[in-house]
Order: sequence, then structure tokens, then C-alpha cells
Amino acid sequence: MTVVSTYYGLKDALVSSDGIKADSSVNKLLPAIDSFKAFLITDTANRTVFLPYMDTMILESKILLSMDPKNYDGKRAPFERISDQMYAVLKKADLKHAGVYREFCPMAFNDKGAFWLSNDAEIKNPYFGKKMLECGEVTDSLK
Repeated sequence: MTVVSTYYGLKDALVSSDGIKADSSVNKLLPAIDSFKAFLITDTANRTVFLPYMDTMILESKILLSMDPKNYDGKRAPFERISDQMYAVLKKADLKHAGVYREFCPMAFNDKGAFWLSNDAEIKNPYFGKKMLECGEVTDSLK
């Protein structure tokens, strides 16, 4: 699924604390989401289930893009919301053998905690980057 693989690029950019790469990744993610959204418009069985998630991912992606590339810490809040929406889509699609891991950092956002998705069970935290690269745990998998 193109949307998921482009999402991983965004996650990896935030792991690296690279706002420019994050923006570049979002510029790839938006067309992937738009393409999936266009498909959903013709898919009457799934349209009402998935379209709200796509709309939220588009909105949060645009918020992320509106921030200065040097503000990679600020970009992490919309990333969290994108991550939550992406996970909801994948769970509702009931994917099996997808190799997707849902990971959680309990210390993100002043100990509120935050989730992200990864294609690897090894923790590489996008909320703290190099500061706390391995902080987190796998909480679910679609493998």
C-alpha cells in the first residue's frame, strides 16, 4: 500500500530529526492519500468508513507542511495524529500479514505518550529521535 510506505518515509525523517526530509515525505504522502481517497469515492462499500480518516490525514499533513522545516519538534504533533488515523485505517481494513508494527513511546508529549507505525519491530522513536532513539515498545502488529 503506497500510503503506508510513504508514511514510513515521514516517520524515518522524524527519527532523524530532519524537518526538510519530513516535508519532502509529506509531499509524497499527500498524493498517495489523494489517490486512495479518489478510489474510495468510487467504492461505495468502504467510502463512509475510510474517507474521514483520509480527510484527517490530509489536514494534518498540511498542518505539518505549514511549519518551518527547522521546527521538526513541532512537526511531531501532526505526525502523531496522522499515525493514529493510519492505524485506524489499517485495523478497519483488517489487514493480515502486512508487517506493520504499532509502537508506543510513553514519554512523548510530556508523558502523555504517543503511537507510531513501523515496518520493523526494532524501536526507532520519531518523537525523540537521537535523544531517546530506543524509547518505546511494540503494542500491536499486523503481521
